[in-house]
Formats: sequence, structure tokens, C-alpha cells
Amino acid sequence: MFCMPKRIKQYAGRFSLVDGIPFKLPVAATNSPALMAVFPINPEKAKAFLPKGIHPFRLWNTGLLIVTVIDYRETPIGKYVEYSIAIACTHGEKPAPRLLPGLFMNFFKTGQYVVDLPVSSEISVKGGKGIWGMPKHQGHLDFKITDDKISSQYDLDGKLVTYVEIEPPKTTCIPVKMRASNYCSFRGMLMKSDILLDTKCGVRLLKNAKARFVIGDHPRLQAMKELEIGDSIATVFLPSITGTLDDHIESWFLDLDQLPEKAPEGFESVINLGLSEEWLSPPDAPVPPV
Repeated sequence: MFCMPKRIKQYAGRFSLVDGIPFKLPVAATNSPALMAVFPINPEKAKAFLPKGIHPFRLWNTGLLIVTVIDYRETPIGKYVEYSIAIACTHGEKPAPRLLPGLFMNFFKTGQYVVDLPVSSEISVKGGKGIWGMPKHQGHLDFKITDDKISSQYDLDGKLVTYVEIEPPKTTCIPVKMRASNYCSFRGMLMKSDILLDTKCGVRLLKNAKARFVIGDHPRLQAMKELEIGDSIATVFLPSITGTLDDHIESWFLDLDQLPEKAPEGFESVINLGLSEEWLSPPDAPVPPV
């Protein structure tokens, strides 16, 4: 549970101009459906994807891969799809105990470390990466809702990167009011940002959590096949989220055993981006049959 920070309530209806991007405050999204699918993974192998200080969340003997796709329909920067591929994690000097970080999220600084985050529009890349440090880049994305499934496809260079689908829940009446934390790497820094959710959802668990996640033949995420991704243990559908990005951002230096030979991606990747809300073409790479 959370209470909306007082400062956010106080600046509601005011305006901000950051990196040339105009915002009516708060930075929020409404009327936007979303899907989430959670898969068990090998927590030891998950460590290879995480920087120092970020540890795999352990649901007993397994880690968790979280795939979240949001079809943003009403935001200050227009419409876009956001496709997040992340590993559930905690933040601290030492790994957290099993299970407990799911109950005491603030104490263990529980969240997700975002491995990849394609979005539809250039302005979303400019804002999400430049301001919040999220690893956004443009991709060919879609978001489809039918009677028997909710799905999203992510292509690059004419090849399939990933595809996810879930079976719709029977009802979507479960209230969700929480703060969710994202950890990302950008500029040689570990960046933490929060989204405040106030919505309703439908959930399927364990054997009822019917989902499919496919890593395609594009080289970008081939390494994730080493995570030993299992069958989904939870799926969530949010028919219309209300989400507010907190303006409080935290960052820490990423410390390494030795100085890297190549500088990490920095502001040069966003400084010359424009404010276009245009999408790339829809994904059309073939998805392997079931």
C-alpha cells in the first residue's frame, strides 16, 4: 500500500519542461490496459544480468522473470506501447532471505531490474531514458486483446525478439494500490524510479496461469535463454491502469572490479532525439507455433 506523496498532490495541474519535453503534472497515465506474466528462472544464472548490489528475488528456490507490456493510451507524451523484460530483485549489500522481500518490500527495497525496455515512440525514449534512466529504445511493438488471449510482439531488424501472450482472467475486480520500483543501468549509474499504481486487475495463478513467452531469433536477448525459463506461475491483466511516475529518482555509481575499457551508454544516446510520437511499423516476424 502507499499514500500519494504530498508534493505530487501539490503540483497537480502545474507544468514542467525537462529536456525540451513539456509535461502537465503529475506525469501520469490513464485508460491504459496492461498484461503481466511471471516465469520461474534459475536465480544463480540470473546474477549474470544484474549489477553489484542488485540480487535476484528468490521465491524459495527459484528466481522470477517478469514480462510486463502496457498499452499507454493517455499520457503527457502521447500513445505508445512499453514492453518490459525484467528480473525480480532486491537492493542492498547482501542478498535478501527467501520469500520475505515479497511481504516487506520497502525494507528489502524489492523491485525489478529491467533488462530490456522497447517502446513505440521516440519521445518516450527521450524522456524515459534521459530523465529516469530507463533502458528505452524504439522497437516494432503491438498490443492485442481478443476474447481468448492478450498478447504483444516485439521485433527488431525484421526479426522476432520476444512474444508474450496470456489467457484473460475471468474477472478484473482485485484492487491494486502500490508503489512499484524499477532498477536500471544508465550512464554508469544504477537508477531507481517508482510508479504509483491505483487500479484493478485480474489474476491467474499456478496451473491456471496460462501464458506463453517466446524468445525469437534476433540476437538481442539470446543470452536470456540460459535462465532456464519455466512455465508461467502467475499472470495479471489490468484493463485500465492509473499510474503516476514519482518525480523522486535515486542513483548510485556502478562499481566494478576494474575500469571498463568501453564507456557505458550515456546522454549521447538521447541528446539529439526529437519529440516524435510516431510509431515504427507493426511487428510482422513469424512467431513459432505452439
